[in-house]
Amino acid sequence: MNMGFGYDSDEGRALCGALTAIMTGTAYATSAEIAREVGAFPGYEKNSSHMQRVIRNHQNAAHGETDGYEGLSVKPLPLDHKNCPDSDLIDLSKKCWDDARKLGEKYGFRNAQVSVIAPTGTIGLVMDCDTTGIEPDFALVKFKKLAGGGYFKIINRSVPAALEKIGYGSAQIEEIISYAVGHGTIGNAPVINHTSLAGHGFGKAELDKIEGALVSAFDIRFVFNQWTLGAEFCTDVLGIPADKLNDPTFDLLRHLGFSKTDIDAANDHVCGTMTLEGAPHLKEEHLKIFDCANPCGKKGKRYLSVNSHIYMMAAAQSFISGAISKTINMPNDATIEDCQKAYELSWSLGTKANALYRDGSKLSQPLAAALVEDDDEAAEVLETGSTQEKAAVIAEKIVEKIVVKEVAKSRERMPERRKGYTQKAVVGGHKVYLRTGEYSDGSLGEIFIDMHKEGAGFRAMMNNFAIAVSVGLQYGVPLEEFVDAFTFTKFEPAGMVQGNDSIKNATSILDYIFRELAVSYLDRTDLAHVKPEGASFDDLGRGQEEGVSNLKELSETGTSKSLEVLKQISSTGYLRKRLPQELVVLQGGQTNLALDNSNLEADVLVDANASVSEPEVSAVDARTKAKMQGYEGDPCGDCGNYTLVRNGTCMKCNTCGATSGCS
Repeated sequence: MNMGFGYDSDEGRALCGALTAIMTGTAYATSAEIAREVGAFPGYEKNSSHMQRVIRNHQNAAHGETDGYEGLSVKPLPLDHKNCPDSDLIDLSKKCWDDARKLGEKYGFRNAQVSVIAPTGTIGLVMDCDTTGIEPDFALVKFKKLAGGGYFKIINRSVPAALEKIGYGSAQIEEIISYAVGHGTIGNAPVINHTSLAGHGFGKAELDKIEGALVSAFDIRFVFNQWTLGAEFCTDVLGIPADKLNDPTFDLLRHLGFSKTDIDAANDHVCGTMTLEGAPHLKEEHLKIFDCANPCGKKGKRYLSVNSHIYMMAAAQSFISGAISKTINMPNDATIEDCQKAYELSWSLGTKANALYRDGSKLSQPLAAALVEDDDEAAEVLETGSTQEKAAVIAEKIVEKIVVKEVAKSRERMPERRKGYTQKAVVGGHKVYLRTGEYSDGSLGEIFIDMHKEGAGFRAMMNNFAIAVSVGLQYGVPLEEFVDAFTFTKFEPAGMVQGNDSIKNATSILDYIFRELAVSYLDRTDLAHVKPEGASFDDLGRGQEEGVSNLKELSETGTSKSLEVLKQISSTGYLRKRLPQELVVLQGGQTNLALDNSNLEADVLVDANASVSEPEVSAVDARTKAKMQGYEGDPCGDCGNYTLVRNGTCMKCNTCGATSGCS
C-alpha cells in the first residue's frame, strides 16, 4: 500500500514473493555458514539428498522457472519477475538462493527449516507494524487508546503515503483523510452546525462543551445529552421533560427536529465514514489499493476476495520452509462449494495450510437494536415509535421461532419426592454441580447450581439465579425460552468443559448449564458437541426394519405404555430423553401401570385484552463504541481488558498485544 499497490495485485504478490525469497534464502545461506563452524543438524547426512533437492526447488522458483522441479506433483508458484516493481529485489532473490545452494552443498545446513509466517501480534505491536504476518489490513481507521483514558482515531499511516505516491496533492490528501476519520467539529457540518444550533437556544458555552467532546466521539448522538450540556440547560432552555432525559434511548437531536438523514450527514462530517469509498478527489481506479479484509465503516462495500488471500499466500509459500498461519474471511452467505473451491485452489497452488472463517459462524445473542441494525425504518420506530409500534417491530424481527404454549395461571408445585439427576463438570477450571428436579411426567421443574471454587458472593448469586429459574419453570415459562436467552452468553469462567459426555466447550457458566438442560430435556442435539447415544423417546416404535425381524412388533399403544413406564422409573434428564442401549423391551401382557391419556387435553388460552408490554431496548452506546472499534466482547487472557479484535481465527488484544493462540 505504501508503494501504491493493492493487496490483490500482481505487483503486490511479486513484492511479497521477492521479500520472502530474500528472507529464507539468506537464512539458509547463514545456516550453511553456521554448519561450517559447528556442523550440520543431527540426521542431515542420511537426509542430505532430499534436503539438497528441496533447496534446488526453492532456487528454481526464485529464478522464475515454471518447470524443472524435482519430486513435486504440484508445482509451486514461481517468483514473478515481470511484475515486480523493483528489479533489484529479483536479482537479490536469485543471488540469495544461489548462495544457499552453493554453501549447502559444501557444508550442509545447521537448520532443517528456517522460516514460517505467523500473525505475530505481540512482536508486531512492539515493532509498530500496521498489520501482522501476511494478513491484509483489517480496517483503514484505527482507534488508539490514550494513557489517560479515552481513544482517538488515526488512519493507517500507509494511506497518506500511498496517496502521495500515486500523485495526490497535500490538500487533497488532507480532505480524503478527513472524510475517513472525520473533522472532529460541527463548525462546517451540513444541517447540524453552530448556526442551526444557535437557533435552538445553544449559546457559546454549550457549543464549546459540544466541540470539546466531539474530538473523541464515535457518534455525535453520544455528545448531545444532559451529561455534556447539563440537565438544567436541557430542561429550561430546550424544554425536554426530565423523564425523557433519563431514558437511555432518548435522542436529543431528533427531539430538536433533525431527521435521521440530517444526523447521519453530520455524523459522517464530524466522526468520519471509516472508509475511503466516496471520498472527495479519490479516483475509482485507486480504490483497490486500499481494500481491506472486511468492508470498512458503515458505507464500505469493497473487501478482498477469497482468491486474493490464497494467491498472496501462494506467492510467499514457494519461499517459506514451513507453513503460513493465515485465515481467509468469507462472507456469511458462503456455501460448502465455496469452501471446497477455496481449499482446492490452495492445494493447486502449493500452499501448505489454510483456514477459512465464515462471517457469523460463531453465534451470539443479539440485542433488540442489533436485530434492526440493517433496517433503518425499523430502527427509527424503535427510537421514536409508540409502545405498540415498538412491540410490533420486535415481534416481526423474531418470527423465525413461534412458540404456541398453554398459558399457566398458577404455580404448579413440585411433588415432595421427585426424580432428577446430578451432573458434575469442570468449566474453565471451576467445578460446577448441576442438580435437577422433575415432575412426574419427566419435565423439568427446578434446578440447583453449586460452584465449588467460588467465593460466598458468587455462590449466593448463582443459588438465587437457580431459584429464579425454578420459579419461572413452575409458573409455566418454557425451558426453551431460558435456553434461547442464556446460551452463548460470554463471561468468565469459560472455556473447556470436563466431565460432561456431550458438552465440551462453553462461553460461560450459564451457557454450559442451559446447553446441558437443552440436550437432556429438549433433545437439542444442535447445542451438543457430542450427540448423545441411543434412540430418542420420540423415535420409539418408528424404526423401519430391513428384512425379517425375529421380534414381534409392538403396537402403538404398547409402545406408549412402555415409554410411560420408563419415564416413571427413571429420570428423563439423566437418560437425555433417550433409551439406554442396554434396555431390552419385551412384549408381555397388559399392564396397569400405563397412564390413561384419553381425557387429557391441551387448551391454548388467548387473552384478547392482554396488554402489550413495552420491549426494553437497552442503551447501545457502549456496544456501538465497542463494535466500531472491532472488539469481539471477549476478555484478554493476559491483561483482562475487553479489547480483543479478530485476527483471522485468533484474537489480538489492542491493549497489551497478546494473541489467543497465534504468536
